[in-house]
Amino acid sequence: MSRDNKSKYAIMGILNMEPMSGYSIKKTIESGLTNFWSKSYGQIYPILRSLVAEGLATTTTEEQTGKPNRHIYALTDAGRADLMAWLARPVDYDPGRIEILLKLYFGWQMPVEESLRHVEEHRKTQEALLDKYSSIEEWLIGNYSSHPGLPYWLMTISYGRHFSRAAVEWANETITALELLQAQQSGREIDGE
Repeated sequence: MSRDNKSKYAIMGILNMEPMSGYSIKKTIESGLTNFWSKSYGQIYPILRSLVAEGLATTTTEEQTGKPNRHIYALTDAGRADLMAWLARPVDYDPGRIEILLKLYFGWQMPVEESLRHVEEHRKTQEALLDKYSSIEEWLIGNYSSHPGLPYWLMTISYGRHFSRAAVEWANETITALELLQAQQSGREIDGE
């Protein structure tokens, strides 16, 4: 199943929490899913229109004074059944795209300093994510302490933490290997002079 089709289920899962506007869906994605699933407004609205066309969601218009009308989307019973069926299916393996690995794979074509710079930036990004996960966890616990979804949301934070810690450890090992490679290359240049 394509990533776009799975995005349909991400939006349906959000709508199963409560009826929302496209704007509210985007804000929910930004506050809870963005570390493992993201969508732009330009991607959300076509999915919402498709859900309505398929009979999986409904839309109502809320008039607002001095603002454009707001469209509120809600899952239908058929939408809920489709979501529950998807949730019960086995998870597809998605190797994803990891640009740092792609650049390292071809890194022999560039000076070692470039690869070092990329890996150091990657490590900084992962360290920043670890801080972000702590902030998200605190916010979730502070705002949703009695919500039945909290233990599940915290499991996704835990996954992110484990992934980022492993990425930092990998970056440290890779930096050491690149520095050794750099020293070996420098030694060859000195020997060749």
